[in-house]
Amino acid sequence: MKEGLLKVKTYLLNGVSFAIPFIACGGILIATAIAFVPMTETGPDFSQSPTWKMVHDIGDVSFKLMLPVLAGYIAYAMASKPGLVPGFIGGFLAGQINAGFLGALIIGLVAGWVVNLIKKAKVPSFIRPIMPILIIPIISSLVVGFLMLKVIGIPIAEFMAFLGAWLKTMGQGNAILLAAILGAMIAFDMGGPVNKAAFFFGSAMINEGNYAVMGAVAAAICTPPLGLGLATLLRRSFWTQEEREAGGAALAMGTMGITEGAIPFAASEPVRIIPCIILGSMVASITAMLMGVGGHAPHGGPIVLPVIDNRLAFILAIVLGTVVTAVAVLFLKSRRIQTSTPAA
Repeated sequence: MKEGLLKVKTYLLNGVSFAIPFIACGGILIATAIAFVPMTETGPDFSQSPTWKMVHDIGDVSFKLMLPVLAGYIAYAMASKPGLVPGFIGGFLAGQINAGFLGALIIGLVAGWVVNLIKKAKVPSFIRPIMPILIIPIISSLVVGFLMLKVIGIPIAEFMAFLGAWLKTMGQGNAILLAAILGAMIAFDMGGPVNKAAFFFGSAMINEGNYAVMGAVAAAICTPPLGLGLATLLRRSFWTQEEREAGGAALAMGTMGITEGAIPFAASEPVRIIPCIILGSMVASITAMLMGVGGHAPHGGPIVLPVIDNRLAFILAIVLGTVVTAVAVLFLKSRRIQTSTPAA
């Protein structure tokens, strides 16, 4: 069991190592573009800045490529070159149906497993030379595509509809409970469908004149990358050189309200990282709600400070969420290091 989990972690880390440059490139380009255009009540205004709009669009492409690369190289780690085609296709489809990075992780593992299963099939000797370049990619891609579009995608769509209805019900009840739920959703899949459900709910509340919901969401959005970036600065020995570099990019993305900056860390250690960033985002969201923060733009992070009501409280909420995230992550990392170090 333990050996199997270690193998899965190795596969995930392989995908993450290839995806990190796409996340960093996309995040920093988008963050830079947002930083140099006016922030209005409808979000960043690129109408008078075609150059920065172009920079933003290039960054957006890098982000969109991240999911196919992540899934493709997870499958590659499991099944070598034949795993690339179904992995990339599965990852692309994960983006198309809004399955997010969690969908890409799952379909990457599925793609590798399907390819390895096909490799075991006994075929005539004259077919073997074309198996890795023709037969395996076609069959595995059909299987992976079907699973993503007809099996994985259906429950995701139904879950999204359920979340939307549930959030509207919660909005009429306890505001603190609503803030906790929104914070948890924002951090859970870092830009994926659950995150988007919370974000669009907050955006919809702006149109109804309820700015407190978006204020809570805006504070939670930036906490995961800022917290993980801070953690890499506080205890650099806990992290690899690649993770320390990703931490720097995460800090930049967090400042601009790009939650996806936390993905490299969550993808490599989901069991440890995801609960920590959920906790931090919940703290930020609840603090913002309690202190009357209002968000007038459908975005988050310090970049939206000009369109925030009660700005000092907004900054305090972000700081608290960031610190809680970093402390929780470092605590779990230290426990892991202690348990893995043999006794003298």
